[in-house]
Amino acid sequence: MSVWKTDQRESEVTPESLYLRRRDFLRLGAAGALAAAAPALARPAGPSGPALAASETRDLAGGEKPTPWDSVTTYNNFYEFGSSKEDPAQNAGSLVTRPWSIRVEGEVKKPQVLDLDGLLRSVPLEERIYRHRCVEAWSMVVPWLGFPLADLVRRLEPTSAAKYVEFETLLDPSRMPGVRRGVLDWPYREGLRMDEAVHPLAFVAVGLYGRALPNQNGAPLRLVVPWKYGFKGAKSIVRMRFTASMPQTTWARMAPNEYGFYANVNPAVDHPRWSQAKERRIGDFLRRDTLPFNGYASEVASLYTGMDPRTLY
Repeated sequence: MSVWKTDQRESEVTPESLYLRRRDFLRLGAAGALAAAAPALARPAGPSGPALAASETRDLAGGEKPTPWDSVTTYNNFYEFGSSKEDPAQNAGSLVTRPWSIRVEGEVKKPQVLDLDGLLRSVPLEERIYRHRCVEAWSMVVPWLGFPLADLVRRLEPTSAAKYVEFETLLDPSRMPGVRRGVLDWPYREGLRMDEAVHPLAFVAVGLYGRALPNQNGAPLRLVVPWKYGFKGAKSIVRMRFTASMPQTTWARMAPNEYGFYANVNPAVDHPRWSQAKERRIGDFLRRDTLPFNGYASEVASLYTGMDPRTLY
């Protein structure tokens, strides 16, 4: 076995996390420069896929311009398809999203298997434009199509013992190359406290920009919780489990010193390896201040009254 040797001291080597952040910075900065210098070449691709009709549109991003379709659909975290931001768009084409069902278990009056198409025929879809903040300090503004999570939760009739709801992502090694690597403990699991799940901002997305949700964005349905960091948004959901105790979510289990259960956006609490005080919108060159609860503090801060604020992020 050969060993690569170098005279360079370990202290002089750029940490991997900083290298990856620098690579993202250069990528985003270059994209912005290209758009300014050659608008015709940088024009974003238009939305594609089956069109979905929305009964109403709600702007919950303070009038900010949505991030272009091509950025929303090519710069993603979806580790089942690879850990690089570009991997999901490149690898998710093999995902089969029909037929699709969601198994409902645990503290509910009637455990059942929901057919997605049957569910969609029975709920009106609305468009909601949300701000989103990723723990790696990048952010987007996304026009989702879907329905309130509260509507689904109430339809499922959880019992009085249900204090949390857990979401589980599809596990399919034949179509998801990322799960063949031991990056995470599969399948991917996330969860919410019940009062979070029925909050009016919590959303189930089945579309994007008026079109069916692309595979790389979590097709055919995903969770959207805009006041939390992006990893709380479970994708390609196949199971919902209502529980009396806090579920063991994937990132909180894999790296408990870095990722907690609540994952509420707080610029005053740093990630152990970087600051959360600033963020960069995809497509922007300059950074901006991160807002508490991602700008939704007036709507959700009361959910956490009396709790230790450092345990919430």
